[in-house]
Amino acid sequence: MADTQNNNSLLYISTKELPQLPAPVNTHGPGAWMRMNMFANGRDTFLTIVFSILVIAVLYKLIPWLITNAVFFADSIRQCREIDTGACFAVVTTRFNQLIFGFYPPDFYWRPILTFILMFVAFAPILHDNLPRKLLWFSALFPLLAYFLLWGGPIWGPLLIPVMLALAVLVYKSVSASLNPSLGVLAAVAFTVVWFFLVHDTMSETLASAMPIGLEPVESAKFGGFLVTFVIGVTGIVASLPIGIALALGRKSDMAVVKMICVGFIEFIRGVPLITLLFVASTLLNYFLPPGTTFDLILRVIIMVTLFAAAYMAEVIRGGLAALPRGQYEAADALGLTYWQSTRLIVLPQALKISIPGIVNTFIGLFKDTTLVSIVGILDPIGIMQPIRSTTEWNGIIWELPIFIGLVFFICCFVMSRYSMYFERKLDTGHRN
Repeated sequence: MADTQNNNSLLYISTKELPQLPAPVNTHGPGAWMRMNMFANGRDTFLTIVFSILVIAVLYKLIPWLITNAVFFADSIRQCREIDTGACFAVVTTRFNQLIFGFYPPDFYWRPILTFILMFVAFAPILHDNLPRKLLWFSALFPLLAYFLLWGGPIWGPLLIPVMLALAVLVYKSVSASLNPSLGVLAAVAFTVVWFFLVHDTMSETLASAMPIGLEPVESAKFGGFLVTFVIGVTGIVASLPIGIALALGRKSDMAVVKMICVGFIEFIRGVPLITLLFVASTLLNYFLPPGTTFDLILRVIIMVTLFAAAYMAEVIRGGLAALPRGQYEAADALGLTYWQSTRLIVLPQALKISIPGIVNTFIGLFKDTTLVSIVGILDPIGIMQPIRSTTEWNGIIWELPIFIGLVFFICCFVMSRYSMYFERKLDTGHRN
């Protein structure tokens, strides 16, 4: 107090929090960002000006052709040229249904549209954890429902699949209880193979003849456009993740036979181009099937694409497993957890969290690689361009169709990348300085 009086000053202590002051004007906002990232020094200023001039020059030529002078409604390319000199996007609006559905019967367009809507319902409880977990039952049954809606036919074929899986589980439990789990797995697999190749079709035809319930069948040759892309891409994405997890765990297994099989599969698939596998699926696979066996081409392509993506997925997940600290495994052992308990509760959640960028990158690559199916005669959006260009109405179209197809692929891939970033931020529990 004496010091205070000697200095002729008073000391005050605030009894409430002072209001927060705004940031300095020159440290936030678009102007501050431009000064920091574009005009920080002479070199940055020079490069910014040069590239800005180039971008403006390109947009000055491109925007009139793409937007202002573009024609969106016409019956032919000749009519487009008579209306204006810009891009003839009328080919997209006129052939929109063909680009989306291929040669799918127009009377049945409601079936792929309903399948597309139900796909988001099935993905909702997987992508968002605040929804009821009971919806996962619909997610598990959605593949059978989608197959029934798209391909049609008797309803008994898809309905017998859950029956087959339930019986396979019973076989596994009974054999495991009496002998051992390994023989139980082999017995369940053998039962599934026998059912699928010898029992399923016969029982389905018998039930269909007794109770003909179903939809008008649509053959795979009618599929095309983005319908094929989504069928192959989404199926490959969903199926490759669990297969990749199993391969990654098998590659790190202590059992020599399991490890050898997983390593051989991964290295073989990664060493062969996808085009070669598609060619095998479309042509050579028929030579290894019994005479008279019909194996749908799209189904064969889905299997090959899924196995191809699973091999790359396994390596991505193996990287996440390798990045996990050894202490996590030791902590699981200290808690007395079994291998499967520690893998399910401790190891895999953290490894998958670390691997999210690589997993989504594999998903995006798989979705774009679906365009390769045009090589084996499936008319995806890239393959369907040639029939459109061959018509007399649109002979001479060059850029408009690739621009539209590329835009759709960009939107789909951009949405997947944005969701992965959101998911990473949501699961981020680290501390940053």
